[in-house]
Amino acid sequence: MNRFSVLYLLKERHQHISCQTLAEAQSVLQTISTSKGRISVGIYDAKTELFDWEPDRKQGHYTETGISEPGNVDEQIITIAQALRRRDASWQAQKSLPRPSFFA
Repeated sequence: MNRFSVLYLLKERHQHISCQTLAEAQSVLQTISTSKGRISVGIYDAKTELFDWEPDRKQGHYTETGISEPGNVDEQIITIAQALRRRDASWQAQKSLPRPSFFA
């Protein structure tokens, strides 16, 4: 199971990369933070349902996506992470379905 999701922005849209370990997620986050065109956001832990902001974002407000109320920011980003994980889980479930067969 990929317990962790690294969230980032690409062309003003949230994206994520699934990782099995925290060390792997931290490495991916660091790579994204130096990547051109991508804005790192942080790491979501699906087991504890907690979000750890990218170090530069911990102090400031998260305004790139229009989220403006500081009290709700953590809840909103967790909701985004969960939605991305559900989306990917549904895609993987569709891939595992057998091809339909036709019998005459």
